[in-house]
Amino acid sequence: MEAPLPGVSLLLVLLAVGWGSQATADWATSPGSCELVQRTAHCTGRWLSSVPGNLRGDTEELLLDDNAIQVVGNTSLLLYHQLRHLSLPKNRLELIEPGAFLSSQGLHMLSLADNLIFTNYSLTAAALSALPALRMLDLAGNRLTEDMVLVLVGNLSSLESLSIARNIIMRLDSSFFTNLTQLLELNLEKNYIFEIDQAFKGLQRLQRLNIAYNYLPCVVEFDLTQLRVLNVSSNVIEWFLALESDDLFELEVLDLSHNRLLFFPVLPRQSKLHSLLLKDNKMSFYQRLPNGTSLADVTVQFLLIDGNSTNITTVSLWDEICHSNLSSLHLLDMSQNQVWYLPEGFLAQMPSLTHLKLNQNCLEMFHLSEGNPFAMLMELDLSQNQLSELGAEVGARDILPNLQLFNLSNNRLRALPPEVFTYARKITTVDLSRNRVDLCPQTAVAGKVESAPCVDIRGVKTLTHLSLAGCGLQGLGGHPFQGTSLMHLDLSDNRQALSGDLGWLQDLTRTFQVLSLRNTSLSTTAVDFSAFNSLVRLDLSGNSLTVFPASLSILKLHSLDLRDNCLPTLPLDVAHTPLGKSLREVYLSQNPYNCCTLGWWDSLQWVEGLHVPDRQEVTCSYASRTLSPRALPEPVLQSCRWQTTDLALLYLVLALPTCLTLLVAFAVIFLMFKQKLLKVVKSRCGVSSPY
Repeated sequence: MEAPLPGVSLLLVLLAVGWGSQATADWATSPGSCELVQRTAHCTGRWLSSVPGNLRGDTEELLLDDNAIQVVGNTSLLLYHQLRHLSLPKNRLELIEPGAFLSSQGLHMLSLADNLIFTNYSLTAAALSALPALRMLDLAGNRLTEDMVLVLVGNLSSLESLSIARNIIMRLDSSFFTNLTQLLELNLEKNYIFEIDQAFKGLQRLQRLNIAYNYLPCVVEFDLTQLRVLNVSSNVIEWFLALESDDLFELEVLDLSHNRLLFFPVLPRQSKLHSLLLKDNKMSFYQRLPNGTSLADVTVQFLLIDGNSTNITTVSLWDEICHSNLSSLHLLDMSQNQVWYLPEGFLAQMPSLTHLKLNQNCLEMFHLSEGNPFAMLMELDLSQNQLSELGAEVGARDILPNLQLFNLSNNRLRALPPEVFTYARKITTVDLSRNRVDLCPQTAVAGKVESAPCVDIRGVKTLTHLSLAGCGLQGLGGHPFQGTSLMHLDLSDNRQALSGDLGWLQDLTRTFQVLSLRNTSLSTTAVDFSAFNSLVRLDLSGNSLTVFPASLSILKLHSLDLRDNCLPTLPLDVAHTPLGKSLREVYLSQNPYNCCTLGWWDSLQWVEGLHVPDRQEVTCSYASRTLSPRALPEPVLQSCRWQTTDLALLYLVLALPTCLTLLVAFAVIFLMFKQKLLKVVKSRCGVSSPY
């Protein structure tokens, strides 16, 4: 039995040599339970307590995320001379010994995020100093103070990207990044930084700076001319003042959202800014106040103290904005502020603007002018303001020529300027929900003026999405959508909009795909959906349906919402109709289903690919009890079986014993009186009987 063993061993060796010679193999399983993909070793989440020492010597990437490694010793990486990328996030790393990288000095990327580097940071710093080619270093989430960071990165002059996010840094000064002259990207988010004193002065190549989620109170004399992206969102900034200079700033993106800005930021006079994010501040304009007071000449003086020198900077609240060059701005987000008007000429400085967001402010009036500044505008969001009027130049023929999305929801509008959409040749989406507007009826007769103010969308061929939720629409009729190609229509929360049939939607039968009639007081007798063959999503929730609309069965919907109606049951064959075969999502909860007529529910469970997101909330009623159809008690099931049994058969079964009893009784009585009856019959008939 032992003779064949040498031959087998030789065969295995030959196979191993053959396998190892395939340098182009895509992947293999290493002895340390890591997966090798070309020259990358994937060892993530393997509960390793140390760096594997039995991987291929030509490994270039070693991914050890989410393990239990505490120490990277002097010999841990000894075999990996070609290592370029080492990833160790989410371990328990406390120490990298000083000689750990001596054999891997070509390392370019090192990630040590979410570890315990603070415990032995000085020894780890000695190890890092032996990496002359290191380009990217991630030290996020290591409980590092500013002094620890200074020791760790002080000698890494080759770094191009550094992340020290999610630590406990509080203050930065001019000595912090002195030697990081090659740095291009710096991430400082989610620390406790409240003061920055000339910390970035020597970073002449820095292009991306992230200081979000800190405690900066202001940014004054901003002078990083080479910076392209600056994120200082989610701080407590009240002022942003750029350096008064005619130098060209490379700044392209400035994110000041989620701060406490009181005024529009004083931006560089010359920049390449294309995205300005000012969302969620306390910003307003103060050139004029609601009571008519003018503040055009009001100035603010800033006292700047730097060592022994003192400077006083005077800023006019409006003139500085006029002097900023915003001609390259594409996106301006001023949502969630306290803006109640826009100064004259404010938007005229932004001829390249494509996205303007002014939602959730206090605007009472907005004026649309021909040409600039709206010539390039593609998205305009004025929702959640106090707009009672939307102004437009009389006879203007070039209003919003490139506009695609127009959001006017949650305002006080009663109408829109006549023909406002006529020259918006690319408009696709309009949201007028929560305004007291009405739709213009059938095409007006020549010479006759329509009396009631209304919104006219007839003939807007590009319009595909329209929301009229909560507009107080009453008795829609005529052809309000004539000439449009609407695919999505939301009529929710219009309790008096539907009267009679849905004939006023007949112009959309070919294009309709999504229709929402939520909370529209819809009853079964007032609806026929048979004409909408293209409909794929229908919302009928929050209505008064007592019977499942039969016209739905022939549609091929993908999504149907029947929540919060009065449906006691659904058709028993619903799963076998065209509707049941096409449905992929159906909402059924908040209906008083009968627990004894749940055959439709059982059949839906077997429909392949059908998802019921509110399955857990679906209930049924039985004898004043609310039960789950997924697990009905046995007594209830038995009672339901009795209730659903064929009554004719039940009556027959109950009557049969009684009939048999009467038949037996009749037979007994007949036999008892048989002789007497025969004699009576014979005597009356007069026929003699032989005895």
